[in-house]
Amino acid sequence: MDFLEMNDIQAEIKGCLTPGRLKMTDQNIVFKNSKTGKVEQVNAADMDFVNFQRFVGTYGIRIFMKNGTLHRFTGFKESDQEKIANFFKTNYGKDMLEKELSVKGWNWGTVHFNGSVLSFDVESKTSFEIPLNLVSQCNTGKNEVTLEFHQNDDAPVSLMEMRYHIPTTESSEIDPVDAFYQNVINKASVISVSGDAIAIFREIHCLTPRGRYDIKIFQTFFQLHGKTFDYKIPMSTVLRLFLLPHKDNRQMFFVLSLDPPIKQGQTRYHYLVLLFQMEEETNIELPFSEEDLKTKYENKLTKDLSGPVYEVMGKIMKVLINRKLTGPGTFVGHSGTPAISCSFKAAAGYLYPLERGFIYVHKPPIHIRFEEISSVNFARSGGSTRSFDFEIELKSGTQHTFSSIEKEEYNKLFEFIVAKKIHVKNTGKNDKNTYKDDFSDSDNENEPDAYLARVKAEAQERDEGEDDDLSDEESTDEDFNPVEPESDVAEEYDSNAASDSSDSEAGSDASGEKEKEKKKKKKEKEKKREKKPSSSSSKSKKKKERDDGKPKRAATAFMLWLNENREKIKKDNPGITVTEIAKKGGEMWKELKDKSIWEEKANKDKERYNEAMKSYKAEGGSKKKESSSSNGTKRKKDASPKKSTSMSGSGFKSKEYISEEDSTSESESEKKKKPKKDKKEEKEASSDNESSAAEESD
Repeated sequence: MDFLEMNDIQAEIKGCLTPGRLKMTDQNIVFKNSKTGKVEQVNAADMDFVNFQRFVGTYGIRIFMKNGTLHRFTGFKESDQEKIANFFKTNYGKDMLEKELSVKGWNWGTVHFNGSVLSFDVESKTSFEIPLNLVSQCNTGKNEVTLEFHQNDDAPVSLMEMRYHIPTTESSEIDPVDAFYQNVINKASVISVSGDAIAIFREIHCLTPRGRYDIKIFQTFFQLHGKTFDYKIPMSTVLRLFLLPHKDNRQMFFVLSLDPPIKQGQTRYHYLVLLFQMEEETNIELPFSEEDLKTKYENKLTKDLSGPVYEVMGKIMKVLINRKLTGPGTFVGHSGTPAISCSFKAAAGYLYPLERGFIYVHKPPIHIRFEEISSVNFARSGGSTRSFDFEIELKSGTQHTFSSIEKEEYNKLFEFIVAKKIHVKNTGKNDKNTYKDDFSDSDNENEPDAYLARVKAEAQERDEGEDDDLSDEESTDEDFNPVEPESDVAEEYDSNAASDSSDSEAGSDASGEKEKEKKKKKKEKEKKREKKPSSSSSKSKKKKERDDGKPKRAATAFMLWLNENREKIKKDNPGITVTEIAKKGGEMWKELKDKSIWEEKANKDKERYNEAMKSYKAEGGSKKKESSSSNGTKRKKDASPKKSTSMSGSGFKSKEYISEEDSTSESESEKKKKPKKDKKEEKEASSDNESSAAEESD
């Protein structure tokens, strides 16, 4: 067995159980913090002894190192004990014994100092252990010692302090309180400014927390000394170092990621963001001997350091903290710099795509690792084609939106995302990124977008249709049916039906009114056309007829799994909706390691479908379908009534010559259906009758 790898393991870090992944190899034990991404290594050669220990509801291992430090990991099952014990015996040559703890709950006992661990024993069994590197301060009284601890923001309950009462003994020559204090203070991480600083940088511009600070670097910590605030930051709390060039190429950002963060009142600062001018230079002489530089720092530092301020500080921090100094990756934006100008919420800043994540500076500074990202999304920025938004959704459910990014940066950023194999949310398997096409079609700000072009095309088609109507105004219309009461064309012809050869003189007076009436009717036609859907759209909306004889499609492995586990998901998540079931099922399917059973079932179902389709086609199922559908359409055509194409026929009668007897015999419902005469039309008819009567009398 070369290695053991286990997920969902927790490590004790500053009094809090932090989740992560544990990997045991023949050389070392590696724990990766799932929250911060920090990796801690325990070398096999440095181990003193190992114990299997029972925790609350679970099991853990306790590794005691030769230098006196203690590492504890929990989250193991009882069944893992034998497997882990064999691994330690085979690879490390260590016997794993189970450590028994005292559960009596007594608050008096004996204190033992073993390396950097304080052990409180009750009747030769350990009641609890305290790693002294978690102690931030130690105070003494007459017969007692008080220990204060470093706080962890992630801990739901924090241990602030612990007091030990030490009874005096007349026989002892050494004061037991003082002896206790010295044992604690020798191993505690108490920050006390004593001795000279290794390097001092004056009046450094700090963006977060804002102000000008003198930075003094000591062996185990560095100090930020300002006019109002003063911070002492242990080197062990520095998680990462970043050196990022500003977009103007005249300034440089130096970012330090801290865990735990520094506090200013109720505000916590997880990042220190320092800003340097590139032309500012310095010269520092380090207080180290040549031997110290060679043995302690492996010649990574020289006694005299000179150059730009950010470069000198970065080099010293990198060696003393023993952390990698991360710079910009291979990404180069449209402007030729690795920075992308954008906004986060209300503040403007810069987004840097790195080799293993993204970092945004500076308000607030955000570092996102690729392994935390669930998906990214490109979206329009407030409907504008000149910029876009870049959304990053984390696996935890948090979403970060970087807005107002110039459209010229799109191609470079999209290529970078694809190269890093990050899932893009708005592009599917068969979809192409339509947003990219929108950019290519709108290089000019004044150029209309696709929607506007479509609207214009529809308007043009409508205008052409109107011209055709005007040119064919005198020709007979195939769809003309004068019997139809709603027809506008019928009304127009009815109004002219009363005119006679004798109307020629009076017709000239009424021509203006007729022209107005025609325009009015044309407007009504346009309104009706707008309401009616186009023939092409009506065709597309027709549903495909279902073929009951056609074999059912083969189901995928995921759908087979989901159908079997649907009820279980409903039971585990009461009140879950149908869409949420599919989403939850997708997440569970992604985490499922062994999918071979379902893939085999899916392959069998696919074979079943292929065989069924062969027999279906051999029987001519599709042809039958076509013939039946064609017969149906013919019947429909024959059944449809023919429309009259001319005004001749016994069924036609003009409205002016309908007798009163006929009108009285009609039902009221038919009267309602018929269009009412216009008042102007009635006046015209009466005036025509009067003029014809006058001519006859003459």
